[in-house]
Amino acid sequence: MSDARAAERLVSDVRAAELAAMEALFDELWPLPRSLTGDGVRETHRRISRVMPLETFEVPSGTQVFDWTVPLEWRVNQAYVIAPDGRRVLDFAESSLRLVGYSVPFRGRMSLEELQAHLYSLPEQPDAIPYVTSYYRERWGFCLSERERRALPPGEYDVVVDTELFPGSLTYSHAVLPGETGDEVLLTSYTCHPSLANNELSGPLLLAFLHRRLAAWPRRRLTYRFVLAPETIGALVYLRAHGEHLRRAVRAGYVVTCVGGPGGLTYKRSRDPSLADRAAEHVLAHWQEPHAPRVVDFTPIGSDERQYCSPGFRLPVGSLMRAQYGTYPEYHTSLDDKSFMDLAAVQRTLDAYEAVCRVLDGNETLVNLSPYGEPRLGPRGLYPDVSVGGRNHRVSEAVFWALNLCDGEHDLLAVAERSGIPFDEVREAADRLLAAGLLAPRDG
Repeated sequence: MSDARAAERLVSDVRAAELAAMEALFDELWPLPRSLTGDGVRETHRRISRVMPLETFEVPSGTQVFDWTVPLEWRVNQAYVIAPDGRRVLDFAESSLRLVGYSVPFRGRMSLEELQAHLYSLPEQPDAIPYVTSYYRERWGFCLSERERRALPPGEYDVVVDTELFPGSLTYSHAVLPGETGDEVLLTSYTCHPSLANNELSGPLLLAFLHRRLAAWPRRRLTYRFVLAPETIGALVYLRAHGEHLRRAVRAGYVVTCVGGPGGLTYKRSRDPSLADRAAEHVLAHWQEPHAPRVVDFTPIGSDERQYCSPGFRLPVGSLMRAQYGTYPEYHTSLDDKSFMDLAAVQRTLDAYEAVCRVLDGNETLVNLSPYGEPRLGPRGLYPDVSVGGRNHRVSEAVFWALNLCDGEHDLLAVAERSGIPFDEVREAADRLLAAGLLAPRDG
């Protein structure tokens, strides 16, 4: 076997092992009953910490967080409905989607007509069980498919909602992977949705294995901060605790969600033009997949970018997704399961995130130390002494572009953007010029 074939085989084996580990973690996390709070969230973080070492924090119920308050902790002991014929037709133990999130306790007997007011289904999707929550208004309810609802027989039903709402805490975790500088990249996802694949588990899975990849880099210039918290209230809790530090340190950030569905990549820009946008859009401009990537502008509707990009913080946070939330019929239903979310697609999105991190980590502003005309490149080994056709054209292009635009005002990403040359080739050219003494860091 040739060296090239052996290297390809090694890469293939490494990717297969990563994919298998990702699937094993998915299968562990899938049945855990996640919500804004509770043991399901804690256990989710505990299991993820075997891949990505996490520091976990608990914030007491009742804590004031800007305009919000940390809610009571919610625990489900059991919840089910027994039909007139004695069958248990709805059961939280069968799927955590069956119970409306944060349902208050209830026990009673009622007619089908009375029960209907507490049932949730989707007439337009007769085989889907909807994901329903009631975090901030007291109610109880069950979720079922429209087909199941129509099949319920008339008569008296026994209902048991054995839940607890009590002063407890909200759980969030982070992992900080240090680099040579204090400049940070923020990468966040959430762990608050039960039994949803693309809209829940794809994000934490990608974060965990991105951490593993970045930890294996021989060198990191930047520091990478990975955050897991419940959506909205968890992001606000994190900003309350760490917001001022993030404002000083974060140079780029991304909300990692919906990264495993079908189709191509979608990048949602941050509120204000940012390095996060430039890095992601540059990677997508050179990305090779059957489906063309797309870029959409920021809107204050979506996931936790709403909080990180709020006017009080204005962090440079975008979101690189695949099958964006709200754009596919399986969204927030039982159809968003493992068969819908392709783990190989999660891995391809992971490749894109790592490529974005490589751009961010390799980007810096350099100064040409020989700016008056072109320095001689041949004696420095930077230009071939024999030119045959266009064989050396591409490397030479990156060298010339770097020499021309590295004026202390343009970073290397600007060189790549202006020239149309992929960033890694621009970075390679800059490294050669640095070694030859023709470029130097702007800041010494």
